[in-house]
Amino acid sequence: MTAPKTAMVLAAGLGTRMRPLTDDRPKALVEVQGRALIDHVLDRLTEAGVEKAVVNVHWFADRLEAHLAARERGPQIVISDERAELLETGGGLKKARALLGDDPVFVANIDSVWIDRGDALADLVRLWNPETMDAALLLARREGSIGFEGDGDFFLADDGKLTFRGEAPSAPFAYMGVHITSPGYADHGPDGPFSLSPLWRKSAAEGRLFGCVLDGAWMHVGDPQARDEAEAKLAGVG
Repeated sequence: MTAPKTAMVLAAGLGTRMRPLTDDRPKALVEVQGRALIDHVLDRLTEAGVEKAVVNVHWFADRLEAHLAARERGPQIVISDERAELLETGGGLKKARALLGDDPVFVANIDSVWIDRGDALADLVRLWNPETMDAALLLARREGSIGFEGDGDFFLADDGKLTFRGEAPSAPFAYMGVHITSPGYADHGPDGPFSLSPLWRKSAAEGRLFGCVLDGAWMHVGDPQARDEAEAKLAGVG
């Protein structure tokens, strides 16, 4: 498969767990090693071949738009305006549908930073097959990840199929914030805010949710402590 040329970047969240760092800015503009979180993600997507990124905005939307307008490298930025109502992951994808085109897209959170020993996004592109999959998720091993304190999200079969943790006490893999899907995946979701998670659960039950695992170190930068740990890791002292 060729790499998606378009991405949906989910940057509209309130960043409540990141306070006080988000008292005067959106979470997307919290810096790790001198670069805004959204720039870490956009630079990764650009390197993977993305030419256009649709970015949803809500919290401190004007400030985020100004930052994006001042970027000096790709991709082209298109704003999906959620100032009126925060729509969550599924609602955000659904609202942005007309901006995304008809080809498969990357969907990326802005709180995911990673050290790549291989080429994680290229691995995800190689895995993706729209004939057999609704979505292909990039995963991280729970052990050794920074800023992730849950019990894991998924089990991964040899063929790449994902099943949710369900009643198991833990699962080895966590979703690390980037996936590939069709731009219309959330079209049939409800009006207003909704999460992609129920759609993924339905896809998993139908054997159409797949994943591959990052060869590297994942940092989920969700709160100030995780931000500090990520900075230390990237500086080579963590």
